[in-house]
Amino acid sequence: MAAQKTILRALAGETLDTPPIWMMRQAGRYLPEYKATRAEAGDFLSLCYNSDLATEVTLQPIRRYGFDGAILFADILLVPQALGADLWFVTGEGPRLSTITNEAGFKALKPAADIHETLNPIYQTVRNLAAALPPETTLIGFAGAPWTVATYMIAGKGTPDQGPAHALKAENKELFEALLERLTEATIEYLSAQIEAGAECVKLFDSWAGSLKGEDFDNYATAPAKRIISELKARHGDIPIIAFPRQAGDKYIGFHEKTGADCVALDDSVSPEWGAANVQTSGCVQGNLASKHMVTGGEDLVRETRHIVEAFKHGPHIFNLGHGITPDADPDNVQRMIDTVRGG
Repeated sequence: MAAQKTILRALAGETLDTPPIWMMRQAGRYLPEYKATRAEAGDFLSLCYNSDLATEVTLQPIRRYGFDGAILFADILLVPQALGADLWFVTGEGPRLSTITNEAGFKALKPAADIHETLNPIYQTVRNLAAALPPETTLIGFAGAPWTVATYMIAGKGTPDQGPAHALKAENKELFEALLERLTEATIEYLSAQIEAGAECVKLFDSWAGSLKGEDFDNYATAPAKRIISELKARHGDIPIIAFPRQAGDKYIGFHEKTGADCVALDDSVSPEWGAANVQTSGCVQGNLASKHMVTGGEDLVRETRHIVEAFKHGPHIFNLGHGITPDADPDNVQRMIDTVRGG
């Protein structure tokens, strides 16, 4: 059955008449059933670490919409927590972490091999999903890329320009690179364990890759992705991998070849025509409907959805958003998007 799963077929380079669909953050705050389960869990981190409830919220959008892929419900900042960083979420503001800005903070982190005790509930969620998902649905695991995760660890929170991480890179390059090395090792271990638990492909989210320029992008976005992908494929027999260096611009070009990724996800800052001409020529692409259409809906949603499908129809393509769906999205607009992709 795995050979018939449309996402796996696209990842293998097949051009399909109808592209498979899933959405980033498809299990989330725009769904009333998610809100109910989140309330049952008590808080966001408790939901992530409760395997039964995390399984439930991962399955909710599959039941409602029949997406072709289900992405594990978790968070990219569980890895720094597993390495020993303090992590908590402030309502309405987002994540907060203890910061790594000096040698003492870095030395207090655990080795990459020691993350699994904390993350075992996540692997159990993957096992649950592997057993519970419909046979046509691809199970997608994920992790944050080292640069993006490091930006949160260095600043202690999300920042508009990733300034604290850029500052540490300039002021103490040795420490900065040591942190990225630890995160690269931990990401390999984390994704490898997800694959062993049943993930059929994995995605590497580099949400802040676009703030890296020139050689910094090559050194801190491309190189870690290449190492992670190479090691995972060596361990797991060419497991398909999606890379998402968000807002990479021209650096999207050649990212397949430079990293070994089977698919490059595109954000909505690039046009579908540009993506088809410059990125899809190297392999599968994923994307790239602007998330705002899930809020505003209407004919603009239908027109832009058709535009993307048309632009990418001559090569392997997984339909997705250019970034995660937002909490103010209308669930009916999601259905309209799916109907448009599948029905023309």
